[in-house]
Amino acid sequence: MPMKLNVGLARKAGLPNYGSIAASCYLEVELEQSLLFNDLETFHKKVEHAYVACRKAVQDELARSDTGRSLENQDQASTTSGESGASPANGWHQVDRSAPRLATSRQVGAIERMALRQRVDLFDLLQSRFEKEHLRDLSRSEASRLIDELATVGACETANEEPCART
Repeated sequence: MPMKLNVGLARKAGLPNYGSIAASCYLEVELEQSLLFNDLETFHKKVEHAYVACRKAVQDELARSDTGRSLENQDQASTTSGESGASPANGWHQVDRSAPRLATSRQVGAIERMALRQRVDLFDLLQSRFEKEHLRDLSRSEASRLIDELATVGACETANEEPCART
């Protein structure tokens, strides 16, 4: 007889001027009831996978909302500052060459896959190592370093079949 597992995750982030943005994900999954009594390890893995899926969905939604808000703020700043030739309306944007180039979508995807495989909490890792909330906020060089670190830890764990120390 199937049982229903309900998993939910919500996250709220503060914005300037006392604003906030929130995203949530709620899943309902049917599982075989025998897992709970006969295979607790598999049950826990299925619960964990559901939470990981929700966490990723919430992080992606907040990143999309944050990106849209950032672009909107940039557009407002460039049109109100009176920059000639830089207005979004005419399709021209000035490029800030001093700003670090952000991580590519391929780098972001690689980090997400490696972190999921190694059961790394990306949000905590980004906060503690880079003081950032989203993978898309990493520079290309930061993303490259993180990929190298995750690959090294992944190779170590594969060779030893036990968790290796993260730096």
